[in-house]
Amino acid sequence: MAEQTGNPGDAGKITRDYFDSLLVEMRHIDAVMPSTKLELYGHSFETPVMMAALSHLGNVRPRGMEEAAKGMLAAGGVNWCGMGDEQELEAICATGAKTIKIIKPYKDNKDIFRKIEHAEKCGCIAVGMDVDHQFGSKAKWWAVGEYQMRPKTLEEIKSFVKATSLPFIIKGVLSEQDTYKCLNAGVRGIVVSHHHGMVDYALPPLKILPKIVKIVDKRIPIFVDCEIVRGLDVFKAIALGAAACSGGRVFMGPLGEKGAQGVTEIVEAMTHELAWAMAVTCSPDLNHIDPSVIWEK
Repeated sequence: MAEQTGNPGDAGKITRDYFDSLLVEMRHIDAVMPSTKLELYGHSFETPVMMAALSHLGNVRPRGMEEAAKGMLAAGGVNWCGMGDEQELEAICATGAKTIKIIKPYKDNKDIFRKIEHAEKCGCIAVGMDVDHQFGSKAKWWAVGEYQMRPKTLEEIKSFVKATSLPFIIKGVLSEQDTYKCLNAGVRGIVVSHHHGMVDYALPPLKILPKIVKIVDKRIPIFVDCEIVRGLDVFKAIALGAAACSGGRVFMGPLGEKGAQGVTEIVEAMTHELAWAMAVTCSPDLNHIDPSVIWEK
C-alpha cells in the first residue's frame, strides 16, 4: 500500500474543494451591464474584493502594509489590517485607504481599549477583533499568557462595542451560536472565517454561510475570507449572502514583485471576473444576485 501523503484534515484544501464543488447556472435573457459597487459603513467602493486583515507584510515587501494599502486605494477597495504598532497604522491610514483595523484578543483589555481609541484617531472606518486567535498560536496554544491573548466573554465583547462610535466587527465566526452572540453584543459586522485552518477539518465558510445569513437577516454585513483567490469565489460567496470577501495569500506574490501595483492588478482582475459572472447570470448589482444560480456538484 502506498504511503499516504499530505494532511487529509487540511482546512485550506477542504475549503478550496468546497469552493470548486459549487457550480454556476448561466442566465442571459434580460441581462444588463452589472455594477460591482459596494456601499459599506457610509462609504462607496468600486469592488467587494478586499485585502484581508494581514500583518507583518514587511517580510514580503519593504513597508509592505503601506504598499498594500496604496494598492487597495488605487483599486477602489476596502483595506483591512491586523497586528502592527501605532506608527504602522498611522502610515497605512495616511495613504488615504479606507481601512478596517482588527485587534487581537489581548490578555489585558486596557490594550484593546487603547488600540480602539487609536484606530478612531487614525480615521479607520471600522474596528474589530479576531476572536479565533484568543488561544494564541496553534503550535503552543496552551501558552496563552506567553502570547498575551485570552478568550473573551460576551460581556467583554459588548464593552468593546460600546467603547467606540465606529462599527465593531467580529472576525472568526463559524457557527450559528456565535452569530447569535454577535447580534446580542451589537456588533455591526462579522467575518465568517476559520483563520486559514485554525483547526484541522474546519468547516468551509461557504458551507455554513447560508445558515448565518438566515440568522443575520440583513441586519449587518457579513464578510467571508479563507481561500478567496479569484473573482468566481467572490461571486459564489456574495450569491450565498456575503457582502464582500477578503483575499490574503493571493496578494503575497504580486505584492512582493510589484508592490502596490501588484495588489491593484490582482483586485482588478478578480473584480473583472466577478463582473463577468454577474453579467452571465442576470445579476445587475451586488444586492441582486439570485442564490439559486449556485448549484452543488
